[in-house]
Amino acid sequence: MFEKVLGLPVHVLVVHAVVVFVPLLVLLALAYIALPRFRSRLDWAVAILAVIAPITAFVGVQSGEALQQRQIARGFSGEILEKINQHAEYGDVLFRFTVGLALAVILLLVANSGHARVPKLPRWVSPVLSVVVVGLGVAALVYVWLTGHSGSEMVWGTTFD
Repeated sequence: MFEKVLGLPVHVLVVHAVVVFVPLLVLLALAYIALPRFRSRLDWAVAILAVIAPITAFVGVQSGEALQQRQIARGFSGEILEKINQHAEYGDVLFRFTVGLALAVILLLVANSGHARVPKLPRWVSPVLSVVVVGLGVAALVYVWLTGHSGSEMVWGTTFD
């Protein structure tokens, strides 16, 4: 399921979605936190991204594992396999941070919703969730960069320093 689409590895296609949707979730979540007067305009987009970003990260991890197994079956070993494994580890961590970020964002949206079904929460809940979102957002951005950089280094064989 996660191996090929139209003859191309799914991983090659989906990583671009991860590189777009995870940073976009971080950016809009930060805007939601920093610009309270625009929350009613941002909440729907942030909520949608909180669902889409972890899904793309999950598909990225699953398709990466399928590609990794295919490369091992083709005889990849040694240094390149170590690089593939490092890239896969970065991707796994990115997925975990993205799921945590999405959950924290959803909790923040609920806490700030003012909906009648949401119980009256202590005043400290929203600021604490905001700090958690910022921390997880920074971590997710770092791992988007680490994962993407390690993958591009393997494919292109060079650094862009």
